[in-house]
Amino acid sequence: MPTMSLGVLLSIGEDFAGRLQRIKAAGFTTVQLVGPTGEALLEPKRSETKKIIDDSGLRVSSVAAIYEGENYADVSAVRNTVGLLPEKTREGRIADTKRCADFANEVGSLNISSHIGYIPDDRADPTYGALVSAAQEICDYLQRRTMCFCLETGQESACILKQFIGDVDRENLKVNFDPANMIMYGTEDPVDALDMLAPWIRGVHCKDGVWPESEGRLGEERPLGGGDVHIERFVAKLKQIGYDGPLTIEREIAGEQQMEAFFAAKKLLEEIKAKLGIE
Repeated sequence: MPTMSLGVLLSIGEDFAGRLQRIKAAGFTTVQLVGPTGEALLEPKRSETKKIIDDSGLRVSSVAAIYEGENYADVSAVRNTVGLLPEKTREGRIADTKRCADFANEVGSLNISSHIGYIPDDRADPTYGALVSAAQEICDYLQRRTMCFCLETGQESACILKQFIGDVDRENLKVNFDPANMIMYGTEDPVDALDMLAPWIRGVHCKDGVWPESEGRLGEERPLGGGDVHIERFVAKLKQIGYDGPLTIEREIAGEQQMEAFFAAKKLLEEIKAKLGIE
């Protein structure tokens, strides 16, 4: 497997087999899947999905756990609905995360990832301790399968995320680093954050976006190379810190537009890798 192999983040849905075939034909070697929910986790759909993945020849680098009822419209919506932060849905979502892990294990992935929600800055906040306990429970479940739980970056600073990782105190708690999220949430320069989080980075998203226009809003996503991430600088920093895992392209659009965005981003990343001497 080449250093920084190229992959995409793909949902399981309409024409899943056809999209996987196109991705493989385009020269991608890995795929991160948006975890199945509802009927897709039940038989016979579950086995059908696994066979499609097996037949594709693509390696599943990770599976992303998502939760019913999440809303990413603005900062307030994220705080109230996303991840393991909301108390009323936390127990059910921990169970959903474990089911996602079981699916990931079946398709050969050693990683699952999730937005767990805004981690409070204050350790004395009762929600902080609840998130630590939730992460410990998930990590312990994954450890029995030799799997890792990867926290998606974005909502909190690298300093707070590092503190949280230390407090959870589990060797299999890692980071899925998304530079665009840090910009779109108005958190901090993602390239600067890489140094602090380098020991825990298990995967990265290649996504672009712009800073928020006002407080309480989120910045907008952009095609790779068209936002404020400065993707060549980001990849160069990944090389500097010794990261050699997959570069997973994410684009939050659907249909043929998403596929075309994948192919355009792949061309850009190949040019950047060649320029930086990454084989």
